[in-house]
Amino acid sequence: MIKLSSIEMKNGSGLGVATPNQDSPRRSVGLMTEVAENGNKAFGAGPKDFVQPSEEPLFFTLTANQLREIISQAVTQATEPILQDIQDLKATITTQAEKITALEATTDVHAENDLNQLRLIADLRKSLEPQPMQRDRAEILRALLAANNGKMLSKEARQKMHLSKSRFSELLATMKNEIEIKPYYLKRNQKVLVLK
Repeated sequence: MIKLSSIEMKNGSGLGVATPNQDSPRRSVGLMTEVAENGNKAFGAGPKDFVQPSEEPLFFTLTANQLREIISQAVTQATEPILQDIQDLKATITTQAEKITALEATTDVHAENDLNQLRLIADLRKSLEPQPMQRDRAEILRALLAANNGKMLSKEARQKMHLSKSRFSELLATMKNEIEIKPYYLKRNQKVLVLK
């Protein structure tokens, strides 16, 4: 025996689907003839005659092309969001790669600047260290101050040593741990050198 399920379509016509039972296949031909004779009465005339779909399984017959089309649409619908996500991720990776390249270039520039600054600092430290001639001059200045009771005007000491103001300042900078520079109490614009 074959049962016929009915589903109402939007335009009011019904769609019948045959669900086979274990009875003989010959009965299905008779049933289909019966349905054809009754016409629309078996399917209902309109929305008022709508019959709820059955809970029984429905079977459809599809051609190979229809099946391919359905599968193709399903695959396309499932993969489109994934492909879009992949394209977005590739764009993000490209942007991040450009940023990393820019940051590496900036880091290289900073490293070069740091190296140059360290070289300049080292050069400055070397220039502040007493040179052999400055060591001799430091000893002379120390002896000169000791001969004058450990005190002497800066201007007089410079003139006795026959040094320019800049050279004498460099010499005093190298001896800052040994000599103290104080303003002269009678004339504040003059400096007094005092042995520590």
